[in-house]
Amino acid sequence: MAKTKKTTKKEEKPKKKKIEKVKKEKKPPKIKIEKKPSLEKERYFEAIGRRKTAIARVRLFTKGEKHFLVNEKPYDTYFPGLELQQTTRAALEKMKCLDKFRILAKVKGGGYHAQAEAVRHGISRALVKFNPDFRKRLKRAGFLKRDPRMRERKKFGLKRARRAPQWAKR
Repeated sequence: MAKTKKTTKKEEKPKKKKIEKVKKEKKPPKIKIEKKPSLEKERYFEAIGRRKTAIARVRLFTKGEKHFLVNEKPYDTYFPGLELQQTTRAALEKMKCLDKFRILAKVKGGGYHAQAEAVRHGISRALVKFNPDFRKRLKRAGFLKRDPRMRERKKFGLKRARRAPQWAKR
């Protein structure tokens, strides 16, 4: 018997693919953004006022320009009616400090009238924090009392809280 050698061809190894290095793009230099002056450095008196479903967070600043902003708008543009404007500034007029504070109020929920009363409630509470002697006069005017009246819930089988469907005899 003849010895037969197995002829083995050189097994071709798969060629390694050259991985091209992706050049990383250079990041542009960071731009320094000027930060707004933080509210933490300034001293303020904060309070929350409520009416129905309206909630107002009010801050009274003793320093800086003396203006009154509601949701970052002047209060007379946010509350266009004269009656609503008088409601919002009533506590300040009562204490004769309309031009002594910079006021920032953030309001959400409810309608315009409830929001105006919520702002008044918040300002009154903040004024008491500013000077506890104001409490007696503000309480007598009724500005510190949280009006508890809320809308009554709708009941099933009725159209509103108490409005029944129209009854027809025939």
